[in-house]
Amino acid sequence: MLTQLFGNYLLRQHLVSPSHLIEALRNATATRVKLGVLAINAGLMTAEQVENVHEIQKTMDKRIGDIMVEQGYMTGEQVVTLLKSQKSGHLVLGQALIDNGHMTTAQFANALKNFKLENNITDDDFSDIRDEVTDKMLSRFYKLNDQISNQHHLVEYVSLLFKNLIRFVGDDFIPSKIERITGDAQGAQQRIKSGLSAITMIDSDEATIMEFAARFANEELTVNDDYTKACVSEFLNLHNGLFAVKLSVTEGIELELEPQQYYDHLSLSQKGTLFVFPVDYTFGTINFIVCI
Repeated sequence: MLTQLFGNYLLRQHLVSPSHLIEALRNATATRVKLGVLAINAGLMTAEQVENVHEIQKTMDKRIGDIMVEQGYMTGEQVVTLLKSQKSGHLVLGQALIDNGHMTTAQFANALKNFKLENNITDDDFSDIRDEVTDKMLSRFYKLNDQISNQHHLVEYVSLLFKNLIRFVGDDFIPSKIERITGDAQGAQQRIKSGLSAITMIDSDEATIMEFAARFANEELTVNDDYTKACVSEFLNLHNGLFAVKLSVTEGIELELEPQQYYDHLSLSQKGTLFVFPVDYTFGTINFIVCI
């Protein structure tokens, strides 16, 4: 999930455009993280040193790792270790932006350094994310404060939501700031009651809802029919069920879920205080709405 927040950071700092970021997300699965980006991320080389190696490589037929060793930037053992290391999502995203010509190596290195400093996180947090790190970053990202009723549970809900999106739908999304939605919504709704009272909804346009459902069902869907709507509703039910289990285990709070429903037109005017969390996927924006 830090990868998605890093993507939003790049947007907020005006380092990339929304269209360039979406392009990089779409190309991520076919992107191979190069040794230079791995070395920068590990703190073994600077962006200037990586660029110097690239220039040298243009003049000779040698592997880039061999040149790095010859220049004294790294040892052979360090090269082997980096090549075997797990390639985190934020590195894939950065490499895709560099390959597409939307960022330089130096810009990526500087952005990643500042992102880690701003949020007081390490590279290990990207691969072994701790709940307390996630919750703290989300509270700051969404500008939530202690005056908001059930703020802690709201953060927990959204944190788990992002994890479930990555697990069941895909990681090619970037979260946006909280928005207000007025008028009617289209999508799934489910009420949570007993230990915690909440209304949860998924809202989007028909084309985006259909692609979201297709990914969750892992099959091609061409019509926004009852089956498509049932898939969207089932994701909401699955997520809320996992949220209920988490609260039961960690806090001893028992929740009851009402049956989920799908509405083509749902009025939001009488729903109380709504928190709308837009998630910008490569195929469209999904609004997750919570009244808690």
